[in-house]
Amino acid sequence: MNLTISSQIVLNKVPTKLFRPATAVDRSEITRMEKVPTDIFASADEGARFIADALEKEIRQRQEQGKTFVMALGTGNSLIPVYNELIRRHREEKLSFNHVVVFNAYEFFPLTPENNSRSINQLNERFLRHVDIPQQNIFSPDGSIAQDSVMDHCRQYEQAIAHCGGLDVALLGIGRIGNLAANEPGSTPTSTSRLILIEQTTREEMSMSFGTGEQVPPCSITIGMATILAAKRIFLTAWGEGKADILRKTIEEPITSDIPASFLQAHNNAQVVADLAAASRLTRIVHPWLVTSCKWDDKLVRSALVWLCQVTGKPILKLTNKDYNGNGLSELLALYGSAYNANIKIFNDLQHTITGWPGGKPNDDDKYRPERALPFPKRVVVFSPHPDDDVISMGGTLRRLVQQGHEVHVAYETSGNIAVGDEEVARFMHFINGFNQLFAQDADMVIKDKYKEIKQFLAQKQEGDLDTRDVLTIKGLIRRGEARTACTFNNIPLDRVHFLDLPFYESGRIEKKPMGEADVRIIQQLLAEVKPHQIYVAGDLADPHGTHRKCTDAVLAAIDEEKKAKAEWVGDCRIWMYRGAWAEWEIENIEMCVPMSPEELRAKRYSILKHQSQMESAPFLGNDERLFWQRAEDRNRATAKLYDDLGLACYEAMEAFVEYIPI
Repeated sequence: MNLTISSQIVLNKVPTKLFRPATAVDRSEITRMEKVPTDIFASADEGARFIADALEKEIRQRQEQGKTFVMALGTGNSLIPVYNELIRRHREEKLSFNHVVVFNAYEFFPLTPENNSRSINQLNERFLRHVDIPQQNIFSPDGSIAQDSVMDHCRQYEQAIAHCGGLDVALLGIGRIGNLAANEPGSTPTSTSRLILIEQTTREEMSMSFGTGEQVPPCSITIGMATILAAKRIFLTAWGEGKADILRKTIEEPITSDIPASFLQAHNNAQVVADLAAASRLTRIVHPWLVTSCKWDDKLVRSALVWLCQVTGKPILKLTNKDYNGNGLSELLALYGSAYNANIKIFNDLQHTITGWPGGKPNDDDKYRPERALPFPKRVVVFSPHPDDDVISMGGTLRRLVQQGHEVHVAYETSGNIAVGDEEVARFMHFINGFNQLFAQDADMVIKDKYKEIKQFLAQKQEGDLDTRDVLTIKGLIRRGEARTACTFNNIPLDRVHFLDLPFYESGRIEKKPMGEADVRIIQQLLAEVKPHQIYVAGDLADPHGTHRKCTDAVLAAIDEEKKAKAEWVGDCRIWMYRGAWAEWEIENIEMCVPMSPEELRAKRYSILKHQSQMESAPFLGNDERLFWQRAEDRNRATAKLYDDLGLACYEAMEAFVEYIPI
């Protein structure tokens, strides 16, 4: 059973020469926009092996010389692949770390004995305890010392690094706001180890990496930028689409204290190691025509023309030969003969992605439509990772499918219980208690006793405590009720609403269990019963450990299993991938775009608002202050504006999809 099919989805085939150039001359040509040497790999595992190769070579050399090898190590999720590879080499290839000295890059402050969110604990769990580094060679800031002793402690930490001969390597991941270790925006290149207030985005990112929900302390004792820049060599890792924007700014834009990682541009031996997803915004990947000659395919031509429209401020059909020549796209003129020919080709391609009939228009020519006309009506399954992703991501399309007569099923893959605040449980508990008093005359002692038990737990619950199974059950029921209400609002019969409760999600923690065969079989059973003509599935592929990615892998694995079993429905089914509230598909990849009127967008908003527990009180709204319905509307309006700016059509909002063809 293939449980990682999503990792094989490649929307834009990046030529190898753009990320793994064959010669030094080729490299110098395609990287001329980059101010930090950057190595790009097809996957995080390949990048991790590259770093591990370099570290192993240095470690073995020092061991032969009888000298120590001094490293500053971060603890972020992006370093896990590197640590896993080093651990494997220690176990399987006898790589010894007994000459390695480690300095933990930062520690939270203030720490009490009750704090489980300790950076050194995380570093121990992910790396140190699995290898043979002597305990006396491990140094970490002390987050439990008195505040008036912090400055002296930081000086002593710097002295310890100097006493060991300085840092040979600093191995760090880049934060979402460009922080290195806990050096936040505003840090200077001369800063040494110090106490610093952690910015909220970084704090949330650090809290999420622990997987418990416990908030980390507000401050950190961190090695400074000067300490990092004094290292003989620096490795900076970045994996996934979520790091793409900040990585481009770090590598290609001017040095600024707003992005501390950009100070690496001034280091003579810094190296960025990224996967293709994290590097996807670099010029050589997203706009290769600016640095080299290209092998043009339809997607790259579409991407280039959309970019040219944005640069010139013109719609597609107004682009001229001069616009092409003046912006590095003369190759397209040679390919198509004129701007007019290229403009018409891409205009028609994009125009054909727009449809008001996401399930296909019956009794109509479907030659240029994204979906086939027949069969009609279709059986449709919309898979929703959480109990609100369906309406957030494709609420307008969902409603239109129902209105156009299709048999629409919604499958909620997880309970979403950990995303419900305790106050929501208390509110429903009060209702249950009041209902019992009014209508049951206090006769139901089971309800009464359970009410007392849960109320006591919530009153005594501390930050970071895991919920009991009863509390998780109530939170799951809350989300089920909201999902049913939203489906009823969209005229979906409740017998077509399926709660799958995939087992991988039920850890009670932010960090989930591995997705496995049991999850896939649940989905496979539903597909075998419905035999859909259309499937909609989440296409948020940025986070390999996230719930959306695991849910998508479960669906694709189930389809793959049905295909192996030669299920007839698979050959007559089309699979469409949608995006969530945060990001839209790149326009060169969009294959179906469903417009919405102002009234339809308003109905989508009402659908989202039915999920009351996910409004202001939702635990994972993140640093973005917009509510989910606001994010969704802004995204859908931005897609419509892009189509309008290109001269295609003017709609209030649009939802976009990419087709997945089973491997």
